[in-house]
Amino acid sequence: MTSLIRKKNDLAARLAKDGPRKMLAIDGGGIRGIISLKILERVEQILIEKSDNPQYRLADFFDYIAGTSTGGIIAAGLSLGMKVDDILSFYTDNGKDIFNKASIVRRLRYQFNSEPLAEKLREVFGETTTLGSGEIETLLLLVMRNATTDSPWPICNNPFAKYNDPRHPACNLNMHLWQLARASTAAPIYFPPETLVCGDKPFIFVDGGVTMYNNPAFQMFLMATVSNYWPLAPPEKRGWKTGVDEMLIVSVGTGTSAGENLSLTAEEMNILYNATNIPSALMSAALNEQDFLCRVFGQCVAGAPLDREIGDMIGSVGPFSNKAFRFVRYNADLTEAGLSRIGCSDLVPERVQRLDAVDSIDALERIGQQVAHNGVSESHFKFETFRPVEPSAQPN
Repeated sequence: MTSLIRKKNDLAARLAKDGPRKMLAIDGGGIRGIISLKILERVEQILIEKSDNPQYRLADFFDYIAGTSTGGIIAAGLSLGMKVDDILSFYTDNGKDIFNKASIVRRLRYQFNSEPLAEKLREVFGETTTLGSGEIETLLLLVMRNATTDSPWPICNNPFAKYNDPRHPACNLNMHLWQLARASTAAPIYFPPETLVCGDKPFIFVDGGVTMYNNPAFQMFLMATVSNYWPLAPPEKRGWKTGVDEMLIVSVGTGTSAGENLSLTAEEMNILYNATNIPSALMSAALNEQDFLCRVFGQCVAGAPLDREIGDMIGSVGPFSNKAFRFVRYNADLTEAGLSRIGCSDLVPERVQRLDAVDSIDALERIGQQVAHNGVSESHFKFETFRPVEPSAQPN
């Protein structure tokens, strides 16, 4: 992944402008973030074609980008104005190095060493780039869990947030971007936790995927619209306007694999079974709940069925006739039936479902490309209302 060389606009000035807001959220899911990136590659292509500018980036269109775990890495890169292809190269070129097996003794605590990932994140985002850096072109939300305080920590660079006041002794904007991304990806069992100093206190962080925000879409919506998240802004600017013509939320997943295992016995559900299955089960439940909330409060125009009872909710009014935003959801079904539906029946589901499936990078790219081909449409972006903003700058 190449370094960014764009000139940046002032984030506060961008936030001060009126007009419809565009928001993007990316789920957690390990190396399966490649699926998300192939989907986003198609979105970027549409934006480039519509803007008639080959230098157009997702950061030029989306005002707010959120990510959890691997989605946090992608969100951070996009918010810096990086091309999707450059971020994809980060995964395809470094995936096997990042998922570097820990020693036998250390595998009692975690499977992979953290230093290869940390080194790559420092290299790409910069050793000293902070959350408050002027290089970040959009609002950026990264989700992690503070194990020290036993609480989820959705951290954003909103300059009007309470704990982003430069006068606050524990101002979040002083935290390093690479380290926040590393903390958000510290999935229990997979990677060791990350310690960050906030103010004068050290806190231990783990993957945001073990909170309710593995899919951060609805939390991003709340942080964009609830006035309590904007206390330092002028009263009339505390939160963005809602409405289907005022806000678009695009949510991108890394694949799901819910299915029956009728051969499972109660005796098999031992400590080892739970240790290896509970993290992914929590992530799956969390992303589904956030997706459901977005379809209830928003006008869903694209998305696969949530389950056999709820369906896809496209066109559904539900309890709220006045929808708060337009909602688009892209994701892949990694079960045998799901892969078959997108023309990937030759792939082995178990090989592409793993969070550390570095031996299936080509397959993950193919899955994402097929989802994008079948599901991403220009109409989802409603360009007559959500006019792309002018690119913030050209490359030097």
